Amino acid sequence: MSLKIRPIMQTDKARWLELFKAYIKFYNSKLSDEQYELTWTRLNSDYNMHGLLAEKDGQVVGLAHYIFRPDTWEVEDFCYLEDLFVDPKARNSGVGRGLINAVEQIAIEKGSKRLYWTTAEDNVVARKLYDQLAVIDKVQYKIYLNQ
Repeated sequence: MSLKIRPIMQTDKARWLELFKAYIKFYNSKLSDEQYELTWTRLNSDYNMHGLLAEKDGQVVGLAHYIFRPDTWEVEDFCYLEDLFVDPKARNSGVGRGLINAVEQIAIEKGSKRLYWTTAEDNVVARKLYDQLAVIDKVQYKIYLNQ
């Protein structure tokens, strides 16, 4: 089985939307149609949001969204892996690892000194992979504004 990681293209919208909606549902969240459209537009413009898709045997089975952000401790931007999702039928086949490795390579090429991401504490399947690739460095706190 071949794995190919590539940038999102305009022709990917329907499959990207299926995967992104499944990702949002996985986290028991909801987004408006306008937010899905805004994210798609940002991913396909000069906005500082980037996307990759994973193809396994010619079928799109995973996505990753990432951004670069300035940091007060380093000259180079840090890379934040905002979203990572693999179709449940393709899990445990190297897709998630492939997407993370691809974002890592992009970050290295840009000169970034850090790639980081967050996940839910109870996302034990994903955390098994993450524990192999990265270290837990900090605890994240959130204040949800204007809700």
